[in-house]
Amino acid sequence: MDESGRSAQPPSNDDETADPNTTPDPPTPDKATQPPTPGTPEAAEPPHTHPEPAPPHDAPHPETDTGHRPAHPAPYGDHADEHRADGHERTLAHSGGARGTRPPQPPPEPRGGLLMGRPFGVPVYVAPSWFLVAALITWVFGGQLDRVLPELGAARYLVSLFFAVAFYASVLVHELAHTVAAIRFKLPVRRIQLQFFGGVSEIEKEAETPGREFVLAFVGPLLSLVLAGLFYLALQPVEPGTVPGVLLAGLMISNLIVAVFNLLPGLPLDGGRMLRAVVWKITGRPMTGTIAAAWVGRALAVAVLIGLPLLTQSGALGATAEDSVGMDTVTDALLAAILAAIIWTGAGNSLRIARLREHLPELRARTLTRRAVPVHTDTPLSEALRRANDAGARALVVVDADGEPLSLVREAAIVGVPEHRRPWVAVSGLAQEITDGMRVSAELAGEDLLEVLRATPATEYLVVEETGEIYGVLSAADVERAFVKAMARPS
Repeated sequence: MDESGRSAQPPSNDDETADPNTTPDPPTPDKATQPPTPGTPEAAEPPHTHPEPAPPHDAPHPETDTGHRPAHPAPYGDHADEHRADGHERTLAHSGGARGTRPPQPPPEPRGGLLMGRPFGVPVYVAPSWFLVAALITWVFGGQLDRVLPELGAARYLVSLFFAVAFYASVLVHELAHTVAAIRFKLPVRRIQLQFFGGVSEIEKEAETPGREFVLAFVGPLLSLVLAGLFYLALQPVEPGTVPGVLLAGLMISNLIVAVFNLLPGLPLDGGRMLRAVVWKITGRPMTGTIAAAWVGRALAVAVLIGLPLLTQSGALGATAEDSVGMDTVTDALLAAILAAIIWTGAGNSLRIARLREHLPELRARTLTRRAVPVHTDTPLSEALRRANDAGARALVVVDADGEPLSLVREAAIVGVPEHRRPWVAVSGLAQEITDGMRVSAELAGEDLLEVLRATPATEYLVVEETGEIYGVLSAADVERAFVKAMARPS
């Protein structure tokens, strides 16, 4: 399965009082189901909105006004549309809105187990769960070898282990097919991970057209079919009943199963991505394709849950009914349940991510920015709060003598200062220095906005116009609230 857009969703926050410069750390049979990304998401992006400029305010204190108005000014520390129970909006001095949150975090380094290499510059990891499935394959295949080649004795488990490694090498080739296609389409691939039920190619962007989406999904099963054919050709000159013959036959059959399974037309399988591309092409709506492929995927999950044990017991898969009893029946039912759960969950995640992509454009820096007032480094906190509240602002920017911004006063730090001490505390002691990554363009929106915030974790960001003038301050907590609110709305 190819996963993408991990960077699209702001991670949950749990402690805004932590150092803002701290960076904390987002299995199925092999498939190429990459979640959507901005540009051409699973859900078609709605047109970008253009909010009306904010209404003019009364002229504030000449030293406290930046000269620019965020779209929705309100008293610092509260939402523009929230009010206290007594009907009074909270002011900067009484705000507690930042407590308990942390800014969107940067995407963690692509990890996920043991790093095996970087083909085409993409890191390949072997997850810890792979060792479990390798042991399982070694045990199961070793039992089959004991019936076919009893003279091997205990050495059969070494042969079985070789088969497990060779099989997952085939899975890696399947994933590399997706990776090469993604690179060809200029789509960044975050990592490849081999895990319990196959491989995962995490593609961070989505194909721009249904045709590319179809190709990106199809190349994986195609390579598995090619591998099955190659193993079949290699098997022809080999004597049956030998170790090479058994290994080649096993690899041929396993790659054929991987290809056929992934071609099933339901998300999150490769066939589901292909079905989505076809529906997208017909309707012109990526979201319609996602819904259709996801529900087919859920139907497949139910079919696997019920049908796989029945097929095994009926002998349709090669075993006699007498052999398909007892522990084998339990094992087949457990395998069917795991596969069904993975497919069902993957289909649901595809719908969820599509909905996320549909609402991403609603996150716009300009509409989420808080109005700010500039204060000098030695300004007492109480005076700075008075100026901000008089101006109807919700943020403080520390500037030098020339008016150049130096740092941002953290809302969480303000809350932590008792009111009786505020006349004796300078704002500079509560501020975080503005780095290049903390300067955010007022024009940013959606995925681009979230990527910038994750690149430099902080609680507040300075929002500037294209000319470099201060527009206001963007709170990471406000971005997360807006994200959650957008996700709560129906598509």
